[in-house]
Amino acid sequence: MYNFSRPDHVDLANGSGPALMTKVQKPSFALAKPVGTPTEAGPKRLVVKNFRKTPRSDPEKYIKGVWSQLNTALSAILAEEKLPHSNEELYRGVENLCRQGRAPQLYETLREKCQQGIKTHFEKPLLAQAPTLDDVGMLSAVMEAWETWNVRLKTIRSICFFLDRSYLLNSPSLPSIEEMGTNEFRDIVFLPETLRPRILGGACELLAAHRQMRYDREKDDVLRKAIKMFHTLSVYTSSFEPEYLARSSSYFASWSDENAEALDLAQYIGDSSTLINIELAQCSLFGLDSTTQKSIETYLLDLLVEQEDRQEKLLNTREVSQLLEEDKEDTLGKLYTLLVWRDNANLAEKLRVPFETYISEQGSKIIFDEAHEQEMVPRLLAFKRKLDRIWKECFQEHEGLGHSLREAFEAFINKSKRSSMTWGTDNPKPGEMIAKYVNLILEGRLKATSDHGTAAKGDYNEDVDMASDDEDAEITKQLDQVLELFRFLHGKAVFEAFYKKALAKRLLLNRSASADAEKSMLTRLASECGAGFTHNLEQMFKDMELAREEVKSYNSMLDERGNRPNIDLTVSVLSSSAWPSYPDISMNIPRDVQQAATVFEQHYKIKHRGRRLEWKHSQAHCQLKAVLPKGIKEFVVSSLQAVVLLLFSSMSNNDEISYVQIQAATGLDDIQLKRTLQSLACGQYRVLKKSPRGKEVNTDDTFSVNVNFSHPKYRIKINNVQAQETKEENKETHERVAADRHFETQAAIVRIMKGRKTITHAELVSEVLNATKSRGALDPADIKSNIERLIEKDYMEREERNDGKNVYCYVA
Repeated sequence: MYNFSRPDHVDLANGSGPALMTKVQKPSFALAKPVGTPTEAGPKRLVVKNFRKTPRSDPEKYIKGVWSQLNTALSAILAEEKLPHSNEELYRGVENLCRQGRAPQLYETLREKCQQGIKTHFEKPLLAQAPTLDDVGMLSAVMEAWETWNVRLKTIRSICFFLDRSYLLNSPSLPSIEEMGTNEFRDIVFLPETLRPRILGGACELLAAHRQMRYDREKDDVLRKAIKMFHTLSVYTSSFEPEYLARSSSYFASWSDENAEALDLAQYIGDSSTLINIELAQCSLFGLDSTTQKSIETYLLDLLVEQEDRQEKLLNTREVSQLLEEDKEDTLGKLYTLLVWRDNANLAEKLRVPFETYISEQGSKIIFDEAHEQEMVPRLLAFKRKLDRIWKECFQEHEGLGHSLREAFEAFINKSKRSSMTWGTDNPKPGEMIAKYVNLILEGRLKATSDHGTAAKGDYNEDVDMASDDEDAEITKQLDQVLELFRFLHGKAVFEAFYKKALAKRLLLNRSASADAEKSMLTRLASECGAGFTHNLEQMFKDMELAREEVKSYNSMLDERGNRPNIDLTVSVLSSSAWPSYPDISMNIPRDVQQAATVFEQHYKIKHRGRRLEWKHSQAHCQLKAVLPKGIKEFVVSSLQAVVLLLFSSMSNNDEISYVQIQAATGLDDIQLKRTLQSLACGQYRVLKKSPRGKEVNTDDTFSVNVNFSHPKYRIKINNVQAQETKEENKETHERVAADRHFETQAAIVRIMKGRKTITHAELVSEVLNATKSRGALDPADIKSNIERLIEKDYMEREERNDGKNVYCYVA
């Protein structure tokens, strides 16, 4: 057995033994003497057979070998040849050199080797190709060299990675291997004047080709990589951007000078917007800096939009009005975008002038168009919808332009002109036409409604299908639309006068489509104009309710007496102060009707002592039952039509009555009689036959029953003529409104004079305008004429002061 000598004991617990680092004796090996073997003198030696001794290497020789390997490898990499050694062996060599403190020397050698390689393998070939290539071809060659260099540089960096991450990482003054390779390529290939202008020129030419929509995917890829290279080489801001901006500025200036005069406004706006969008998209597409994009944008807007002459073109009133007239909403949207591109509120505000001018001119054409007077309100509604759409979609609800829309619309709709449309008065025509349009709505005579507006029979709009089955909801929607126009009216007197007349006919002839719609309209008017405006209108509805109660009372009285006349009489007792005034028309009332009216009047006076009834037979309507050869019909006719038709009740079918005989029997004047006979013999329902035939009624005509009259309906309304307004009625209404306006003006003058006692002419005119503005704008000439009338009536007098100025004095 082997016997091992025991080392000295070390007490680690109390430290009494030897120190921890005390050298411990090595064990000795001895062969035990076998039993029975004789003892030999001295120990035996162990010898390892075939053991090779490692020779000691020379460090300097090793370092030289590593340098030789790296030099060969770098030359092979730069020449794109096969490496003679493995990457791992080269990496270990670099690591050993760095650990031996030779990193600075290695880095410098590497840098020199890269410089030599770039000059030999890249610069010289590029210079050799330069004479045969254009700028774009030169750029492509450089990009190919750049990509090749990046591949080789990547291999070099992988071999020298230990140098990069140990020595260079801790040396801030030295660039990394990648940065060093990039810088060397920039200094040798790009910066010299031999290649740099060609490289920049090629990039700018590709951008120019793309600007002109000459697309080439391969060249676009080259350009995109070139821009990225400029950024990598840190020459984008110093070299490329100034060159590109200079060339672009020259192109933009040339484009602007060429197209500003040659193109009309719509084309100029479209092409300018396209140019700006292409340039900005090009910046994003090829990775140009935001500073470049901002510079391009600024220069384009300055050149195309904000120069004084360009502003004049973009804001030309005539051309902008033409765009609005032709509904070129896309172009208008682009125009607004150009004006507010840089949040320039001043330019957008300048658009208000042409916008207001267009609204005023087009609106004035509509309200003063005598040939299309009946289409005024539908055209105004369509015009308003168009303007609202342009304001919302094209002008992006710009606040200032919204004010312009409302102000301009309000201004033209309140314009007045003495013409045949208003019978020589200065009443605004829209008030009348809006009232008549509301009447069409409340009578249910409008054909349809849609997002594009409403249309009535005979309107300029095409018929459209009903958008809603609910009639009340449909009427409400139509009223909402027309009330938008109503709100623009300053003086509501014209509207009030015509609306009251139309309401009276609807109530008396029972032509309202919906009682709820009538009440809704009253509520809207009260909300818009105050309770005073609708006081008389509400009284008209109350009178109709009271009239129904009176008729019930009258019928009850007849039932009690048991003496009911041959006709059913319905009487509407109306307050003269609330209802429109009606002219007295002389006519001979049939005896049965006169007797029934007398009985009703007696009954009424018994109930209401002190009241006087004034009969307006011309406003009455009747239901007549006619037995004709082709059937029995029931005619709804006016009282004037009834007295004419009753003349034929006692005659045979072939008997004729002359115009003179009819006039003598009815007591009607020529105007009323001709109008009535025309409706019966020349209208849609020809109950009578006129001889000779024709559309006009003459005094020598004769009339007879039309025995061939037939109609599929049993009950036929022929009293439409009664609901229509005559020219005389229209003239009378306008003249009454104008007269009331003069009385209001005179009353305002007297109130002011009573409070001021003395006042100058200018002050008086100003105060009268302020006092009457709620009823519409007055012409100062009308105020002056009313002042003269008051002076003639001795309400005031004119005096001359010491300073030579005239003043008005109130006469108590």
